[in-house]
Amino acid sequence: MKQYFSISALAIMMLLSSCSNSKKDTDARLNDKKVDLEKLKEEKTKLDDKIKTLETEIAKLDTNSANAQKAKLVAVKTLQPNEFSHYIELQGMIDAENISYVTPRGGPGQVKAIYVQKGSFVKKGQLLLKLDDAITRQNVAAAKQGLESVKTQLAYAKNIYQRQKNLWDQNIGTEVQLLTAKNNVASLENQLTATQENIKVVQEQLGTSNVYSDVSGVADEVNIRVGETFTGSPLSGIKIVNNASLKVIGNIPENYLNSVQKGTPVIVQVPDINRTFNSSVSFTGASIDALTRGL
Repeated sequence: MKQYFSISALAIMMLLSSCSNSKKDTDARLNDKKVDLEKLKEEKTKLDDKIKTLETEIAKLDTNSANAQKAKLVAVKTLQPNEFSHYIELQGMIDAENISYVTPRGGPGQVKAIYVQKGSFVKKGQLLLKLDDAITRQNVAAAKQGLESVKTQLAYAKNIYQRQKNLWDQNIGTEVQLLTAKNNVASLENQLTATQENIKVVQEQLGTSNVYSDVSGVADEVNIRVGETFTGSPLSGIKIVNNASLKVIGNIPENYLNSVQKGTPVIVQVPDINRTFNSSVSFTGASIDALTRGL
């Protein structure tokens, strides 16, 4: 029994001694790591100081690098409700505002000469066509001959009236003869006035054989030849386009009927000439096209 306890006591002493040695080793390793950590921190502090010094020196020498490293300013703005404009994109076509189809003033006539070509620029009042005026010239000549005849008759009637008046002043002749002579003069004077007005009308008719342009622009179409009858129709006439005022024509879907009205702002983009215009709607149709279902 004494031997047994002696061995057990020895084992316990050896175990305590072993535990004591292990704790000392752990404390020693911990102290070593703390020492290493402090050394690394000191080295990091030294490196950070060197980095800052180098950055400062580089910033002084390299201004571009300094500007790149500057912080960007950020502003804060309060959001406010605002009106939002919604646009729809449509295709249209540009057309001239002023398009004129030349027509004869005195009615259709045979073309004797043409003084304009397709694509030519014409001015307002420029002579474009010459129509046949042979009959009108004959009427003017006949009217002038009639005028001369009336003038001769009027001169003779005035002479007769003056003679009759002279006799009447001498108490010769009758009052009926005097009144008849006076009425003849008045009648011929009225006839002279009517003939003169008739000559003006015939001369005006003669002037209608010259077809002039009422507007300035470009002769976009000249669909008439010498010898043909000029009526002024679009298919056989002259079309003059004035590009000083242009308009854009397009179809708007019917579901935008309540949104698009006269005065609605529009942006016109012409990609062929790389131009953009701000305008507004000047007219909206009152009917819907059966094929396109648009205004």
